[in-house]
Parts: sequence; C-alpha cells; structure tokens
Amino acid sequence: MRASPETEDLLRRHAPQVLGALVRRYGHFDTAEEAVQEALLAAAEQWPRAGVPDNPRGWLIKVAARRLTDALRAEEARRAREDKVAALTPRDAFTAPPPGADRAPREDDTLTLLFLCCHPDLTPPAQIALTLRAVGGLTTAEIARAYLVPEATMAQRISRAKQKVRGVRFGRPDHWEGRLPAVLQILYLIFNEGYTATSGASLTRRDLAGEAIRLTREVQRLLPGDGEVAGLLALMLLTDARRDARTGPQGELVPLDEQDRDRWDKAAIDEGVALVTGALSQGRAGPYQLRAAIAAVHDEAPSAQETDWQEILGLYDVLIRLVPGPVERLNRAVAVAMVRGPRAGLGELAELEGELGAGHRLDAVRAHLLERAGAHDEARAAYEAAAAKTLSLPEQRYLHARAARLSP
Repeated sequence: MRASPETEDLLRRHAPQVLGALVRRYGHFDTAEEAVQEALLAAAEQWPRAGVPDNPRGWLIKVAARRLTDALRAEEARRAREDKVAALTPRDAFTAPPPGADRAPREDDTLTLLFLCCHPDLTPPAQIALTLRAVGGLTTAEIARAYLVPEATMAQRISRAKQKVRGVRFGRPDHWEGRLPAVLQILYLIFNEGYTATSGASLTRRDLAGEAIRLTREVQRLLPGDGEVAGLLALMLLTDARRDARTGPQGELVPLDEQDRDRWDKAAIDEGVALVTGALSQGRAGPYQLRAAIAAVHDEAPSAQETDWQEILGLYDVLIRLVPGPVERLNRAVAVAMVRGPRAGLGELAELEGELGAGHRLDAVRAHLLERAGAHDEARAAYEAAAAKTLSLPEQRYLHARAARLSP
C-alpha cells in the first residue's frame, strides 16, 4: 500500500530530526542515514494499514535506532570486537521517546544537520548533494536526475561527502554564525537550479525549488530573528510566485515583461513582501534582503511598463557595494538600460566579458539591449551566440526564436 501524500510529507518533515538524533548519539553518519531510510520505508508500509502513531518522530527514532544497533552489532561481530557494541549503546538521557511521549530534543537537529552538510571541507556540489540527501530526504536517484548526472556518479559524490564528515562532532559548530552564510548560499543555489534549470528539456524543476523553500522555512523557523534568513525566504517566495506564468502551453519560456501577471501567486507575493518589509525594518540590509526588495518591486508593479526601474537601480547600487559579483553587475546593467537607455546598459557590459564570457547570460543580455537599440544584425548574432552556449532546451528555443524574428 502506497503512503498518502500527507504521510509522505510527515515522513519528509521528520527525517532530518530522526537522522540528527541518531548521529548525535551514535556518530556513523552513513550507517545512521541508511537506518533512517529503512525506518522511513517501514513507516510508509505500516502506517497506511495501522495508522500514524501518536508520536511519529519517536516511532521513527525507535525503529531507526534498532536498525542502526543491529547494523553496528553485525559489523562488530565481523571484526570480532563485540565489546564496542556496549559502548555504542545510548545512555538513558538519550533514549528515544516511546510512542505517545511528546519529548522534544534538546535542540532542533535540522539546522545542525544543515551546518554539518555545509562543512567547509566539502565542495559546493558535495554540500548541495549531501543537503538534499540528508536534510531534504531526496533519494540518490532523484538528486542525480535533478542534476542530470548518472546515479552512480551522484552516489560516489554523496559517499565521498559522508566520508569527509565522518568523525565530525555532531552539534552546532563553534562560531556557527560564520557558517550560516554558507548554509544560505547552498539553499539559494538549490532554489536557483530548481527555478531555472541549467540544462535539460524543462525550464524548471519544481521539486528542487519547492525543497529549497521548505528547508529555508525550517531555518527561518529556527532563527526567526535573522534578517538575512527572512530575506532569503522572501526572495524565494517572490521569485517562485511567477513560476506558472514563466512558460507557455508548450513549455516555452515567457520573459518577465510578457508574463500574464494574473497567473502570479498573490499569496506568495503577500508573504514575501511582509517578510522582506519586516527584515528591512530591523536595521542594515543584507544581500538577500536587497535581492528580495528588488523582486518585490517587480511583483508589486501592476504591469511591466509601470515597473519602478529607478528604485530597482538604486537597490542594485546598494547591492553591488556589498556583493560586487559579475551576476549582480549584469543585472544592474539591465536596470541601467531601463533607466538611461540601452546604449548606457551596453556600456556596462564591456567590463564583464572576462568574467561571464563563457556563459550564455552575457550574450543574451547584450542581444536584448542591442535589439532595443535598433542594432538588429548585431542582436541576432548575439542571440545565436547565447543559444549555442546554453544547455537548457527551452532557453535555446527562445533565443533562436528571438534571433529568427530579427532575420532580414
């Protein structure tokens, strides 16, 4: 019997808590993760028949702990070191709550797991993969499909990441505030890959974007007073609110200025605006708050023509003083073009050639500004150059169509 969507959501919500509880007590990240997966499978099979227990998290911890201790005993037996099994048995203070008991852990393990998955010894791809596996609850096959790599490749990536964090003390790391930006950056990268897939036949990957929003909500729940966490959640909500209007009937890309704004998610926009407004009122704005403020200006404009580009340009001026990265400067160049004209925007692009020349974004923006400036031959060549560089089929089709529209 297949578990209901409600049960699947419940299991996904409790999975990082259960994994955190086991890693906290036993260590053995990889073995604990396998035990949690077995407990989740057992719940998916039993709960539809027997009903959800009064304390689902306690049930999962108890079952996963049994599976883990069985695995550890088997391993120790093979190595003829039975005496270590007793040492790995949890103390009473760490005993999993029995069914029906409502005992909260000493601290929420979701954020601790995020910190562990974003360990500085891991590369960003490994951090993303481990976060999606351990905290997001996605299977290795799902993560591999999301990033268009073979499942064996993704399994090796996750396995290597687990090996690197093996032996790392489970708990909030010292100076954890310094690692929070890495956690937010990983969540932002996951969301961006879900909102605009870098390759493949679909423009978006809703599961990735939705998972990034869910995990960011968890972080915001645990750190409700952090303005940048609120800013990131607001940015995701305000951006994702346009999702349904970004594609046409055949999955074709619809640019922002041509989207049907009646299809935007008004509830998500209202929530995002409230979040970023509250965050900005707390004091000095951070990069995610500024990005969210820019998204809010777009979302609150009644039409593309009524967008306050002067305000957007001002926000980008503040943003690039904090984060002078090439993507931020590219986006600012668009705002410059909308305020001062396309030739002014094109002038801003020249210095980005060395940093963004390998990707398609710079050529796509250049093509758009050249088209607005009336340089159709140059614009057509730039659209074709951008189409040749992107691995996203919807983007390729859109860019080829724009180029064809400018053909003599």
